[in-house]
Amino acid sequence: MTVTVTADMVMSLDGYIAGTGHSVANPAGNGADRIGGWIHAQSSWRERSGLDGGEADRDSEIMREWFEATGSVVMGRLMYDSGVEFWGDNPPFHTPVFVLTNRPAPTLVKKGGTSFTFVADGIHSALDQAKAAAGGRNVDIAGGADTVQQYLRAGLVDELQLHVLPVLFGAGLRLFDNLGLGAHALEPIRVVDTPGATHLKYRVLK
Repeated sequence: MTVTVTADMVMSLDGYIAGTGHSVANPAGNGADRIGGWIHAQSSWRERSGLDGGEADRDSEIMREWFEATGSVVMGRLMYDSGVEFWGDNPPFHTPVFVLTNRPAPTLVKKGGTSFTFVADGIHSALDQAKAAAGGRNVDIAGGADTVQQYLRAGLVDELQLHVLPVLFGAGLRLFDNLGLGAHALEPIRVVDTPGATHLKYRVLK
């Protein structure tokens, strides 16, 4: 069974996924209220985190599609370190998560079906483990920027979905730096425009 590898990212109109000053303590940097705030306002995200309320609109439906299509997740250690406390005992993933790291640790099991397995032997090993755990659903490369860049450079991403917010950062952490020389061709699959974001979905041509 073929497993689709996706990358699904929220970014500013000028290509940043975090503002200046981003760190473990402040993962979205100066602009956290625009990047993280948009995600956390969606009812689909809040439901997955055991919370009530939120925006029940087309943006939320698109986020729900991501959750329902994803069978496992790969992320970098910085994303894990900056998010694990915020996500709490019931993280929104509800799937196995494989964390790229040079600091191995025992697998951490959370409520709701989320587990964090720490992978110290590279991006291919993490992806192989994630595919095996995905149950035929998608594997999502969740971030941060460096992790997505590594998988794009290696030609391992099949689909890229960008939620482009109507905001300009001017500086910060760019998603598409460090991709190496040569063009990365994309084929549009879907464009959805809402007042909150423009959702662009592409197939990555190899």
